[in-house]
Amino acid sequence: MSLHSYCYRRVCLSPSETLGLVPDAAQPPARPPTAAANGRRRAAAAPSSAAAAPRAGEARAGPGPARGRGQGNGFCGLFSIVSTAGIETALHSVLGTPQKPSSSEDFIREVKMWAAVASALLRAKVRQAGTCSLPRGPKGRSAVAAAALPPRCWQRTARAGHTAQPRSMKAEIQKVEALEENHFVCVHWEDGSESRFPCVWLRDNCQCPDCFLDSAKARKLLFEDLDVNIVVKDVTLTDGKKISVTWPDEHTSEYEAKWLKKRCFSEEAREEMRKDLFLPERQYWGSDLQLLELPFEEVLCSDESAYKWLCTLKKVGIVLLTGAPAQQGELVKLGHRIGFLRLTFYGPTWQVQDKTDANNVAYTTGKLSFHTDYPVMQHPPGVQFLHCIKQTAAGGESEVVDGLHVANKLKKQNPQAFQILSSTAVDYTDVGVDYCDFAMQCKQKIIDIDYRGQAVRINYNNATRDTVLDIPAEKVRPFYAALKEFDDLLNSREHKFTYKMKPGDVVTFDNWRLLHGRRSYRSGATVTRHLEGAYADWDVVMSRLRILRKRLLGRN
Repeated sequence: MSLHSYCYRRVCLSPSETLGLVPDAAQPPARPPTAAANGRRRAAAAPSSAAAAPRAGEARAGPGPARGRGQGNGFCGLFSIVSTAGIETALHSVLGTPQKPSSSEDFIREVKMWAAVASALLRAKVRQAGTCSLPRGPKGRSAVAAAALPPRCWQRTARAGHTAQPRSMKAEIQKVEALEENHFVCVHWEDGSESRFPCVWLRDNCQCPDCFLDSAKARKLLFEDLDVNIVVKDVTLTDGKKISVTWPDEHTSEYEAKWLKKRCFSEEAREEMRKDLFLPERQYWGSDLQLLELPFEEVLCSDESAYKWLCTLKKVGIVLLTGAPAQQGELVKLGHRIGFLRLTFYGPTWQVQDKTDANNVAYTTGKLSFHTDYPVMQHPPGVQFLHCIKQTAAGGESEVVDGLHVANKLKKQNPQAFQILSSTAVDYTDVGVDYCDFAMQCKQKIIDIDYRGQAVRINYNNATRDTVLDIPAEKVRPFYAALKEFDDLLNSREHKFTYKMKPGDVVTFDNWRLLHGRRSYRSGATVTRHLEGAYADWDVVMSRLRILRKRLLGRN
């Protein structure tokens, strides 16, 4: 691979992508859609312009390799530059052969330039991660030129991973000073940037043993002992790596440069921290979903496979695990892999099959419309696992739809309908006996939004939507009209993806984002279709994802 490709890759891809999880040659095949699904899908070889072009601010999983966009190259590794000769060759390929300097000043400038580039290459050095396919630069440009374009020009490539990291994280301090009557400490970094840290925040986050319990990573300083108007008495710099603050009561606090740099209060730094902690990027999709498959046993045994599973689950919302034993109890192992499963009134796991006097519509052979599970709970399960143990010969196909993607389309197509569904509290109910007896009641908005007005969770289950509708009579018909428009979008051919599970398959999906359904099938004298289900909370899943990320990528 050329240095041009390396530089392009280095600039455009996030740390999560620099890990070589599975070389391209070892990628598992995609699950082909059923014949029925094929009849409704656009030809993958010639997608329409509407399907091929993502909306502004969205990353789409378009037709392509089995991994889907962002799932293959997004996990390819980088090569290592391991010798001085290799560095010299690489430098020549980028900068050309150095010319004889015309003056001593030119000579000094050139030496500094070469030293800086060599240093940057060595800092960027990463381990070899196998043979991988790499993205090409835009047509007509070298990859280096593409990487040098303004962020908007290469952002679509960056979105194949979690997020590009354009801001320098070099944490060396040039000088430090107190500002604004000593209420702020200003750190001037070697890269020319500066960060202002409020003194009350610095005192609150003192890392000394009296104020912080390192073994628990928890604050010991009591809030009632904190002076919110505190100022610094003195601030000093040590070797460009650490600052020391003396407070009016002579207490001393020390802060590492790297620690401070990550917690800078600039808008850019705070955005980067949010992305680093919560991995908020989503890759939206429709009927063109490329369903990622991973071997069940590899996910249980390999940190790399488990990390790829959870990263894709977070970003795309669904992953299919294959090759699990076709018997009950395998989902408990998956629960142990992430931490533990979520207990509900249907038990730690539950059996989806045709039952006499079924206490849930899923325990019948009829069609299940698109729904999320358990909106009757104030905090619905975030992730759902379904393990196919037995499959019927005819019927029983599974269907999924990206609810957040559809909600975004509804917002653009009919803002009033979106406003109604994101502001109207709908009653849900569930009464019966299973793991124990239960009488559940809850109010949920069909579309939950965040402080920016963006859809973040879908709470829609037509089966458990209550007959009680606690809104004024004149608002009833507009509510039904809005819900009907949303439901029609969910069921449109361009949005839903159909597949059929086989024994040993375990589908894992985001229950806050995806709605799932099932086609009807015939009942028999014995059980003809059997799935085992389980839930997990996103808190547990994200905890395991962060642990794996730290272990494999060294990211805290």
